Amino acid sequence: MSTMNEMNPRAVVGNNNPPDPMDEALTPFGDAISEAENWLDGEPVTNESQMKAVDKLAKDIRSARRALDDAKKSATAPLHDAWKAEIARWKPTEDDLDRIQKGLASISNDFKKKLAAERAAEERATRIAAEEAARVAREAAMKADDGNIEEQRQAAAAQTAAEQAQRDARAATRANDVKGLRTVTRYEITDHRALLNWIARNSRDDVTAFIEEWARRNHKTHRSAEGLRVWDAKEAF
Repeated sequence: MSTMNEMNPRAVVGNNNPPDPMDEALTPFGDAISEAENWLDGEPVTNESQMKAVDKLAKDIRSARRALDDAKKSATAPLHDAWKAEIARWKPTEDDLDRIQKGLASISNDFKKKLAAERAAEERATRIAAEEAARVAREAAMKADDGNIEEQRQAAAAQTAAEQAQRDARAATRANDVKGLRTVTRYEITDHRALLNWIARNSRDDVTAFIEEWARRNHKTHRSAEGLRVWDAKEAF
């Protein structure tokens, strides 16, 4: 079992560490593992005698794997139990904080939505006024007499003021955002057939992935499904 020992540095003769459960599980199968490694030289089985020998080794390796799985379960069970216990210790407090946070959001939800709607209306009115002022300023600039310096100055000042008003409106929109209120996108399927046809036309890869996964999961119980070919074949295990 040189390969197994190389993989597990604890498997050293005379080591004072306690026996490794992995070594204890595999020790009875050491000869079978070594023999199996010898067979795996790239050459296939060519006669019935070889087949029987390989089948015997395959059976031993399956037994070795079961023994290894059992040993791993025994070795890791205490760690897993300790992990679950620690997770369980934290969970009530986590859940309670989540409930508190959810409750705080709930009692302020209606007011925040009302406030956000009011501010949105105010910001919309401010933005419309700023856009109208900018339009008027542009028209005044176009009509200003090039030969009248006062008209030119007044038009330029009006345009500057309108541009500043637009900047102020944008800044107010950012500053007046209601904190703790997020935009949530929701959906409702109103016509399953229409949506399926749309997906088939516009997102064919998603349909293909669904079909392939469905066939993988259901080919044994729906062998006669249209568009699906199912057959039985023999293979070594």
